[in-house]
Amino acid sequence: MIEKITDSEIVLENDRVLLRPLKESDFENLLVFALHEADLWKYSLISPAGEEGMKNYISTTLQNKVAGIEYPFIVFDKATQQYAGSTRFYDIQPFNKTTQLGYTWYGKAFQRTGLNRNCKQLLFQFAFEKWGLERVELRADANNQPSINAMKAIGCTVEGILRSNMTIEAGGRRDSIILSILKTEWFGSVKQLLQQKIR
Repeated sequence: MIEKITDSEIVLENDRVLLRPLKESDFENLLVFALHEADLWKYSLISPAGEEGMKNYISTTLQNKVAGIEYPFIVFDKATQQYAGSTRFYDIQPFNKTTQLGYTWYGKAFQRTGLNRNCKQLLFQFAFEKWGLERVELRADANNQPSINAMKAIGCTVEGILRSNMTIEAGGRRDSIILSILKTEWFGSVKQLLQQKIR
């Protein structure tokens, strides 16, 4: 059994990025994206687009945090001194020592800047070295090639595709690609790979 983290105040940071627990008041910090960059969530199962969408998005994940199944973060870019987006651990399974990492999004100005790699390095390091997990899973819409490429680039292994497994908020269904990193892989090569990429 791993440590329960949902009651903890987890702050992760390096020279580039600060990840801190998402709060209700962060609505103000993230609203600009919901109002002006709604296409960020083209492939998302839950879209925080619009004022009500962002309120519901934050409220739902904070309820799930209380329930012990999610831990959401807000992302602060130290290079620009701006809030950049959000990410979270979800489907937390203490007994199995596993979690999923996802619901990750960044404003357009923060994409392809190295911010995501810095975030992932901090999150994986926490998951495997502090939290004691054995496996971190990531998923994406099988059509979301930019996201898939980003996950492969940081060392994730493709496990397969779940066909027509989820309903999309905008209507229809999606195939989900499953990727993961194991604790042995993190210490074996992935940690070093990520450290090299964020230099």
